[in-house]
Amino acid sequence: MTVRELLEQGFTEVTIPEPDREIRGAYMGDLLSWVMGRCREDAAWLTIMSNVNVIAVASLANPAVVVLTEGVTLPDEIRILAESKGVNVVSTELPSYEAAVELSKLIS
Repeated sequence: MTVRELLEQGFTEVTIPEPDREIRGAYMGDLLSWVMGRCREDAAWLTIMSNVNVIAVASLANPAVVVLTEGVTLPDEIRILAESKGVNVVSTELPSYEAAVELSKLIS
């Protein structure tokens, strides 16, 4: 599944500079040092974090998309930074667990 296809399943676009990235797995976590060491490249990273460090970690870990759960939003300056760094970001109102279950169904 691509990030573009994820949007067609009800996730909301925040910034999508690379819509054709393939999503291969998922990782859910908010402790950024753990995410850096454990989130696989091309995964969907689910988080409630919305600060500039999310974009820095995503730049290092290289997930296909960052999924902001629980209705979390990005401030405009961080959204612009994500776009400039090529970091795909989507959001959902779903709680983290429910978003992970939905992603699991979609990418299996």
